[in-house]
Amino acid sequence: MAESATRSAVVFGVGPLRGLGAELVQYFAQQGLMVFAVGRTRERLIRTVAQIDPGVGSVIPVAADATHEVEVIQVFEEVARQSIPELVVYNVDRNEKAALLDTSPRLFEDLWRQNCLGGFLVGSQAIRHFLGRRQGTLIMTGATASRRARPPFTAFAAAKSGLRAVAQGMAREFGPQGIHVVHAIIDGVIDGDRARDQFPDFVAAKPSGGLIEARAIASTYWMLHQQPRSAWTHEIDLRPWCEGF
Repeated sequence: MAESATRSAVVFGVGPLRGLGAELVQYFAQQGLMVFAVGRTRERLIRTVAQIDPGVGSVIPVAADATHEVEVIQVFEEVARQSIPELVVYNVDRNEKAALLDTSPRLFEDLWRQNCLGGFLVGSQAIRHFLGRRQGTLIMTGATASRRARPPFTAFAAAKSGLRAVAQGMAREFGPQGIHVVHAIIDGVIDGDRARDQFPDFVAAKPSGGLIEARAIASTYWMLHQQPRSAWTHEIDLRPWCEGF
């Protein structure tokens, strides 16, 4: 594809409109990129994209499961047919509350597949597409559990710390080849539909500004993408002013 082709971003893990995935899609589109919004459920994805204001860019919904290698490859083939990808975000996330002895092998594996394996699959394909031009940004969304395991979320922490290791290994291997790999630790609760539906009492107890605004995360991700090569960030943590750490 010619160098003058449309520049694009790919966001894996797009759910409800009030969520980080959708906010990333909107923010990147408003910076002028063609954005491929990737989610597992086609109907919900189309509803979400229909409500997004793309600004000066454009948004294309793509239904795919990030834990299936063939589907991930197909996403990047579609992206490459229409554009030059320069920014990829792995934002897929699943958490389940379960004490260790109540955690089945099936649940442990499911959390690992969605929080870690998918990141490996998406990251590998992103890097393959970046290497030809020796540039591109890959951002993986982490969590508090990326650094420490606390019950009843041990399985989630095992998966998220694995994703952190994947990102770190990719950064060390491909940074010298011009690929910027970032692991972003979201150390707090994002103000969105997921938190308000699953933890309404927790959300209500937070002071003003005690939840992380999705748009603030999106602007930080864009800043990371714009960083000059002489001063790259590999890992960053974001938390509200009142969050203990």
